[in-house]
Amino acid sequence: MEFVGKRQPLTSSGLGNALEQIGLQPAEAAVIWAVVDVETSGVTQGCGFRLDGRPQILFERHVFRRETQGRFNAQAPHLSGPAGGYGGLGTQYAKLEEALALCLAHGLGPEPALRSASWGLGQIMGFNARLAGHESAEAMVRAMTEGEDEQILAMARFLNARNLHKALQRRDWAAFARGYNGAGYAQNQYDIKLEQAYARLASGSLPNLQLRAAQIALLYLGFSPGKVDGVIGQRTRNALNSFRLQAGLPPGGDLDGPCYVALCQKAGLRP
Repeated sequence: MEFVGKRQPLTSSGLGNALEQIGLQPAEAAVIWAVVDVETSGVTQGCGFRLDGRPQILFERHVFRRETQGRFNAQAPHLSGPAGGYGGLGTQYAKLEEALALCLAHGLGPEPALRSASWGLGQIMGFNARLAGHESAEAMVRAMTEGEDEQILAMARFLNARNLHKALQRRDWAAFARGYNGAGYAQNQYDIKLEQAYARLASGSLPNLQLRAAQIALLYLGFSPGKVDGVIGQRTRNALNSFRLQAGLPPGGDLDGPCYVALCQKAGLRP
């Protein structure tokens, strides 16, 4: 697998489908944005894709050990071992591809390796693919390469299957954190981070989806817009101005119609 598909940014219809899946109204979008904000802060910097267009992942070696019954513990302890040892974000696909090669060489197919990584905006584990609405981890991964709409829908389906959507509906951040992040959620203040993110987003700081898509296009094109958050900050303004100059557009740090269309066309995205 090359792990590269259409890599489209989140759309309003994709966000709406996810909200409907977990029983929230459009006016409650801050709830799901809070989850995305906290879940992506350390792994994805707000975006479901890497600069090269592959979905963001985190390889979990303790899961790979479980999925392969420890058969690679001695041969590849960096891939099959106790929890931890994650390494930098830039190493994750190298680990995944090494795990895939081991599985294929031993006739296991790709599933054990794909099930051992978390994927996309919601960082859904591959072994949760069925809960996320897919027949296999491979099917989920292929869907997630197409765009963030598929990624956030997989997250919403998973929340629904685990009844975690009910905790979101009543804003019970501790209950949600326990179910989504594990029993040790308090150690990382996961529930507090969720509550704080929700308070900030509910106050009117919701991402602008068009600006967010522009930030993703800038990312793909090698500019540095900063965190993909749908908010116009100085790094995004600088990146927009650099793109404008390169594209022969009038200089400036704002996103207007011609700039947005040119960005999408250059990055191969739907405007």
